[in-house]
Amino acid sequence: MMISFLAQVAPAAPKQSNTALFMFLAFVAATLVITYFSAKKSSGSSAYFAAGRRITGWQNGLAVAGDYMSAASFLGIAGMIAFNGYDGFMYSVGFLVAYLTVLLIVAEPLRNAGKYTMADVLAYRLKPRPVRAAASLSTLTVSIFYMIAQMVGAGTLVRQLLPGVSYEAAVIGVGVLMVVYVVFGGMLATTWVQIIKAVLLMSASFFLSILVMAKFDFSITNFMEAVSHVTFTGKDGASVTQNFLTPGLLFKNPLDQISLGLALVFGTAGLPHILIRFYTVPDAKTARASVVWAMILIGLFYIMTTFFGFGAATLLGPDYLKVNGGTNMAAPELARFLGGEWFFAFISAVAFATILAVVAGLTISASTSFAHDFFTNVIHHGKEHRPGEEVRVARITAFVVGALAIVIAIVLGPTVNVAFLVGLAFAVAASANLPVILFSIFWKRFNTSGAVWGLSVGLASSIGLILISPDFMKNPLFPLKNPAILSIPLGFIGAWLGTLLSHEPESAEKFTELTVRANTGLGAEKATAH
Repeated sequence: MMISFLAQVAPAAPKQSNTALFMFLAFVAATLVITYFSAKKSSGSSAYFAAGRRITGWQNGLAVAGDYMSAASFLGIAGMIAFNGYDGFMYSVGFLVAYLTVLLIVAEPLRNAGKYTMADVLAYRLKPRPVRAAASLSTLTVSIFYMIAQMVGAGTLVRQLLPGVSYEAAVIGVGVLMVVYVVFGGMLATTWVQIIKAVLLMSASFFLSILVMAKFDFSITNFMEAVSHVTFTGKDGASVTQNFLTPGLLFKNPLDQISLGLALVFGTAGLPHILIRFYTVPDAKTARASVVWAMILIGLFYIMTTFFGFGAATLLGPDYLKVNGGTNMAAPELARFLGGEWFFAFISAVAFATILAVVAGLTISASTSFAHDFFTNVIHHGKEHRPGEEVRVARITAFVVGALAIVIAIVLGPTVNVAFLVGLAFAVAASANLPVILFSIFWKRFNTSGAVWGLSVGLASSIGLILISPDFMKNPLFPLKNPAILSIPLGFIGAWLGTLLSHEPESAEKFTELTVRANTGLGAEKATAH
């Protein structure tokens, strides 16, 4: 959600950092070595799409956290807190609470009833071709729009951190690397890139938080006292002292905050690149354990963003940040102030690693959905004409998706407001994907028509409302920046009406079988042998 801050800020004043470049290259080299060894183990559909289902609970928890904590979270939330105080922190609350939905509702049934994608669960008791086609379209929409937003953010970020690198070169570099990870290493390489990124991000956040609190003698009282008296220059040029612990600096309309919260809480449980992670573990018990690990890591991370977000506001001040990179440079500039050039370089490399891990997860999600759902099950009725054809199509799709994301990100340019793209990703996931997943698992009467209607209405309403929102129009027809408060109910209503207006007894007959499998794992996909 914070990608707008990655895409709109003015470039920082040039600051040559050969150390940052060296750390960037070191991370890239390490991940390419991982990809090389992963490629040897990525033969066969299960190995390529789901890492052989051999990822352990703590490993998958780290990977889920690495996939979820994007550069927008790391840099955007820190910057939002540094400029908007309490309201910026409210973003992080939404991201964390979202995983309760994943843990309590989605993770176990998805792992037990599916194979590689969300559409597997829908097709279990519904007519496979129409629901897979609609689910694949929804998945590709979420993945590509989210990916483009990350790519624009990557180009802007790298251009700021490494002044000698152009926006176009940064976008192409990130795009090429993500395609290499996915095409050659598959899910196994993507998983380990995400694990390494999560470890680096948590380490960087921990050390940065410690350095901030050291400035306040490790006293929460002293820290909060400073946060309640942040001084900056107002619009009229006069000095202003603001209590950053009070709400209202960012969210002027309470409905905006409610709608955003709904998108985060319900959208996360429908994000394709998060859902496919639960197919990489041996069983549903491990899937639940991985969500718990992810919640712990994500919770700690967003707590720490409070320390370095408020730390940037109190130690550097909004005025300093405005002329030194803007919102998304709050964490790196704080690292430079507290730990010197080496720590600045480390934070910069972590931000770069964060982008690579997220776009790799999005790429494999999109390519898996197209190859498995659309190519194999819609076009070829669930049969491969030649052994390994599904994996080959997925690799080709990764090339196409990567090239498309690079071209669009370059065309949009570094200054475009792409907030509507990320808003669209969460809104589509919450409005289209989640209603049909829940109805398929918990409503016996639910049928194919309801699934197609739900996916279509959720997709169309979220896109339509975004296009007429303040992020896209100067004189918006829809007043809220995020459409979730309206598009989520529309998605549920579409699925409900589509079901009531049609009759499909065979889908109801398989409901009991799906319920047993979803809750017990009887007949679920197993891990492959080493």
